Formats: sequence, C-alpha cells, structure tokens
Amino acid sequence: MEILISGASIAGPALAYWLGRFGFRPTIVEVAPSLRTGGNAVDFRGPLHMGLLDKMGVLPALRAAQTGGNAMRFVDADGRKLMEWPAGLAGGDIEVQRGDLARILCSAAEGTQYLFGDKITAMTSSADGVDVTFASGLQRRFDLVVGADGVHSGVRRLAFGPEEQFVKHLGYYVAGWDVPNEWGLGHDSLLHNLPGRMLSVCGDHRDPGRASAFAVFRSPALDYDRRDRSAMQQIVRDRFAGMGWLAPCLLERLDTAEDFWFDAICRVDNPSWTKGRVALVGDAACGATIGGQGNGTALVSAYVLAGELAAAGGDHRVAFPAYEKRIGKFARGTQKGGDTTGMFLAPKSATGIGLRNYFNNRKWFLDMTFKIAGDRSTNIELPPYETSASSIAARVNEG
Repeated sequence: MEILISGASIAGPALAYWLGRFGFRPTIVEVAPSLRTGGNAVDFRGPLHMGLLDKMGVLPALRAAQTGGNAMRFVDADGRKLMEWPAGLAGGDIEVQRGDLARILCSAAEGTQYLFGDKITAMTSSADGVDVTFASGLQRRFDLVVGADGVHSGVRRLAFGPEEQFVKHLGYYVAGWDVPNEWGLGHDSLLHNLPGRMLSVCGDHRDPGRASAFAVFRSPALDYDRRDRSAMQQIVRDRFAGMGWLAPCLLERLDTAEDFWFDAICRVDNPSWTKGRVALVGDAACGATIGGQGNGTALVSAYVLAGELAAAGGDHRVAFPAYEKRIGKFARGTQKGGDTTGMFLAPKSATGIGLRNYFNNRKWFLDMTFKIAGDRSTNIELPPYETSASSIAARVNEG
C-alpha cells in the first residue's frame, strides 16, 4: 500500500518509520527544499516517550545530539535572578534541537521516498485511492493520505475545511531567531519580562559562538502574511521596542538571522481526525504551538496510527476509527498544557509576573506542576503492535 505523508518534521517521519516497519510504502512530501536545521529545543519525558524512542532505535543518536537540558533563569533588567526552572525540570529526560530530531527521525525511516520542495495542492478521493496533485505539477495516486504538516496543515484545509474552523488563537505570539553569542552564554536560558512580553537568549550547546533568541508577546489575532519574513520581523521589533535589557542587541540581529520563525500560540480543535482515506496526525490533528507536549504526542499518535493500520490489514475503514478512539482522550489531554504557556512566559501584568516568580521559587509548586505534566504524558496504554510486525507485514503485502 502506498501512503502519502505531508510534513517531514516529527510526526511525519515517525509515522513513516512505523509504516515501513509494518510493510507499507510511505512517501513524504515536504514544502521546504530540504530538512529544516533550525528551530527551538524540544524535549521528551517519561517512560512512554522514552520507550517509543528506544523501540525506534534512535535513542543513541538522540543522546549524542542532546543539549543536556537548559535551565530557564528569569532575570531583571540588570541580570539578577528572579526565578529559575532547573535544567532537569525544563528539559525533560532528553532534549534536542528540533532540526536534529527531524534529521534523526528521517534517517531512521529507511525506504521512505522524499519529495522536498513540493506540496499537495489538490486531492480527489475515490473508492480505491486518492488522486493527488502537487504544486510541481506531479500527479500520483495513493491508497491513503496523512497530514502531518503542523497546526497550519494544508491537508486539513483541503480535506476538512478552512483553518479558521479548527484553529483557536490563544492570545499570544512567539518568535525565534539565531544570534551571535556576544555575551559568553552557556547552555542556560536567560529570560526577561515586562507585562505581556518576554524575551530570552540561550547559548548553543554545539557552537559556543552561537546563541538563539526567543520572544513571546501578548496580542489579539494579527493580520499578516505568514510568508513575509520582513513583515513578521517588523512585528517583533515593534512589540519589543523600548524594552531595555538585551532587547536592542537581540532585535538588531533580526536582519542577519539565518533562521527565523514566527507564529501564534494556538490550539487545533478538530472534532474528527479522519475523513474517507485521509487522516491527520500530530499537530495537524490536535496541535498546541508550545507547551502541549506536542513532540511526544506526535510520536505516540504516529505509532498508534501505523499500528492500527497494520492490525486492520490496511483497511482504513477499521483502522481510522480505532486510531481516533485509542488516541483521542490522551492527545487532547496533553494538548491542554499549551493553553497557559503564554500566560506563564509573559503574564499580562507586573502582579502576574511577581506571583509566577513567587510560586515557581517554591519546590512544592514545581513538584506539583511536573507531576501534572507527567500524568498527562503517560495516561495511555499502547498495544505492542511491533511484536507481530512480521505477520502483519505479510498479511498487508498479501492483501
């Protein structure tokens, strides 16, 4: 069976790995001309995430690329510490740069065909397949199509409807870009607040001469072109003008940044993740821009979708409902963590900033916070689909 996956970040290559292992033939289409190398650090935590990474055989490569975790140290305008999340809490069991994670997962998905610099522009489903047209003009038929293309999923738009129906703005925007490490920063993040705004900088564990800036600001939904880099950079400049601390220097480096990204903090609320021969996985199905354990949920969702397809012998009419039933409550539970991320990073008032710092300087509060997060990340039992991989693959190939 030929299965097309849109998106080569995390959910896409993880799904391709398991599909290939279970006897399917996956193809990944990615709009970027090559694997993206930038992005912020992402983490995995708990036995569920670590167990899946171990089953995929990627833990050694991830450990070799890990950042070691970054402490989050909130400071005043003079650099004095106000509050800190230690590295062991902020970075989970393993933390890596998003670009490194995508590279390692794609390398693990052996036998997958990649179509870089292209995207799906049209899909027509029939009783025996999906006819797909790509931006390049290529036309192919696939048995199934899976959207693993993030909160702004093109597959979701084509199959389910406009983004506005499913994506809710949560009141904040985030941005990130690379800068020279002019301050001799180590691996820890320094974060500075004004009401409704947060700006941070963190040294690069791979290159002492590099660092990364990260910005969060409170705002109603903005009207801007997501393809216009200069316009998005100007939004960041305007929002952080007059902030003080390291802000003038970090903003000055926007023009020369090789890697820049900008997005709303939002949540995807899609009642159903499957329609006919099309399915959604990861952030395309139930994303939260930041703070919703989306990376771990993408791994779990990819494993379950591939496993249910294998268990059903490739019959999507059986596999898709089973996938949604098994993963739905878990994924929507982890997703809720993203609802308060903006408020935590950039409280809207000075009082809010003070209260956040006060409580997060108390060990009992940190312990409770991470227990809740840990409970969300393990609240599911997964079938051992891979234990019968050989017989499943044989049945799929025969069918």
